[in-house]
Amino acid sequence: MIRDDRGTTLPETLIALAVLGIAIAGLLGLVTTTAKLTEDEGHLSARATEYAQDKMEQLLALAYGDTTSNTAVYPATPGGGTGLAIGGSANPAAPAAGYVDWLDVNGNLLVSNGVTPPAGWFYKRVWQTENPGANIKRVSVTTIVAFNLSRNRLQQATLVSLKTNFPQVF
Repeated sequence: MIRDDRGTTLPETLIALAVLGIAIAGLLGLVTTTAKLTEDEGHLSARATEYAQDKMEQLLALAYGDTTSNTAVYPATPGGGTGLAIGGSANPAAPAAGYVDWLDVNGNLLVSNGVTPPAGWFYKRVWQTENPGANIKRVSVTTIVAFNLSRNRLQQATLVSLKTNFPQVF
């Protein structure tokens, strides 16, 4: 006896659609979580870059020979700091006193006694000034976020710029 198979029946189609619907519903939760995580990580990266740029602008606004301005506060004060003195560390794991500051979750500067993080810090900025040649200083600023969302490496941004002491010719 030969059976005539011309297509699927309505119950078979409904069962297939139910299985497909369950699979899609399971993946939808994963897609939503991934999209949120990606948005959060991107936001943290953007803020870290913005705060590194803010610090870089503050440092580059100093005179080339300034080695005393306190740039761990804003606005910088004329004494009690390191200015653009050669030193510091661009490694967030090894901040140098006078070359580090701390921001809260909104980017507001927090009062700190040096390399010890204050309560409530969310962003850490470290900077380093080097002298790669005559009349040139290389300034590096790294901003790192206090925690990560994806259990990978912490979000951070590093900017490097040069400051010269060449006379301006117009």
